[in-house]
This record gives sequence, structure tokens and C-alpha cells, in this order.
Amino acid sequence: MEIPSGVYDVLADPRTVIADNRVQIPFQLDPARYEQVKKVLREIGGRWDGRKTVRAHVFPFPVEEFMRACLAAREFPSRYEQGWYPTPTRVVDEMLAHAGIREGMRVLEPSAGTGSIVGPATECGAVVDCVEIDERRVHVLREQGAARRVVHADFLDLDPLDSPHGYQRVLMNPPFSTAVRHVKHALGFLDDDGTLIAVMPETVMWHSDRATAEFRELVARAGGTFAPLPEEAFAPSGVRVRTVLLVVDAEPGGPLPTRGWRQRQPRQLDLFALARPAFL
Repeated sequence: MEIPSGVYDVLADPRTVIADNRVQIPFQLDPARYEQVKKVLREIGGRWDGRKTVRAHVFPFPVEEFMRACLAAREFPSRYEQGWYPTPTRVVDEMLAHAGIREGMRVLEPSAGTGSIVGPATECGAVVDCVEIDERRVHVLREQGAARRVVHADFLDLDPLDSPHGYQRVLMNPPFSTAVRHVKHALGFLDDDGTLIAVMPETVMWHSDRATAEFRELVARAGGTFAPLPEEAFAPSGVRVRTVLLVVDAEPGGPLPTRGWRQRQPRQLDLFALARPAFL
């Protein structure tokens, strides 16, 4: 949800203290503005603590990193919606530990948000292309300047074969409600000898619907692993959900539907090809 301009001005004010699990506003607001700010902080998960030693909105998670990402995008995920949740720093570090990025390595980050992954990946020497559906977050990514290319599109609408090349690594934190679809689609952008690393909800380990079961079988055939992340891994992003880290390596002739695998398949006539966004 969009942060109203008046609320943004208050939260971005240098006098506002955002640290640990608290947001403290040590200056007077008019009643209407205060109600706006209180509503947004309550939606994010904060509760007012009026004790003299506190006098702040207190959250059940460390809020500083999360609030910084929200202010950059001028939006926040309310407690009523399953939306964008920035990848916490510790999760990014875990992903990069598995990625083994070398200087100049081509990396794709679908659903890139506000750059939680792309920045650290470029610091490791990666050349990163990002895809992001939300216009505000696209603006943030382009302003950061860490990515080589930022594509404004629904990732699921992109044809992997329209990409000028494949990627040696795919690093992703997809929308949890459609995580399996996003990860399967991302495999089509992966080089035959590349590695995909994705944060996924723990439900991928046991959901019995056909798509999820087939996905688990595919990962097993490829020798991939689902490693549980700490229970509170996403608490810094304001959500308590059990997650796992998928790590799967492709290999030429293997079972994964990589970019090379797609190139070897007969391409069907696509009457709607002109309507697809281009991966430029």
C-alpha cells in the first residue's frame, strides 16, 4: 500500500527516530496527521507504548531496515495482504554464500523489490539484471544504479528466449503466493551450468497440489536442496513465515528446463508474441 505523502514526510523527517523495534516521533503533529501516521504504523504492525520511558510505536521485529526499504519505495505491505517483503540482510548473506559469485558473473534477480539482493551481489563482482513489476520500486532500483539493467514488467510475462543471453546465477525472493510458478519460470533464464537460489515458503516442502508435488520431484531429480531458514528469518521484514532456501545446480542435458533446454525445443507459433514485454 502507498504511504500517504503527509505520513512519508513525518517518517522521513530527520527528527523521527527509527531504531531497533521502535518508531519515535519527538515533535508535535496535528490530530489529523497523527491519525494518518498511527494508522500506517498500526498496519505495519506497530503498537503505541505510552509509558514515559518509551513513548513510541513498538514493533514485534527490528524495524529499521524494513522501514528504510518502505520509505525508499513509498509503500508498505499491510498485515492484510501478502505482498512485497524485502529480503533481510542475513538471508541475502546466506544466498550469496551459496552463490559463489565471481567477478563479471551474469546474475538475474526477478521480483527485485528495492534492491536488497542486487546491491550486495554487485559488491561481490556480479553484473546484475533486475525485473520488477512495481513502478515505484523500479524507480528506486534505477536511482540506486547497482543493476546493469532494470526491466519494468511482470516477470511471468517475459519469454526467456527473448533475453539476449542466459544467466550464470539466478537469485530470487519471489512472491510467496506464487513462488513455484516464479521459480519454474526463472529456470528458463538459467544457463545450462548455472545455479538458481530462491527463498520459498516452507509449504513448498509439503503442499500436495499437483504443481508443487511435480516441482519437488523436478528439484529432486536435479539434486537440488531445500534448506530451512531460521524461524524468524523474515521478522526484520515484518512477517512471521517459515521459509526455506532452494539451491539447485543445472547441468547440460539435465532435467531442469533451462535456457538451453528451451532453445532445443521446437518453438510454437505464438500469436501473442508482439504483446509480450521485451527483455531489453
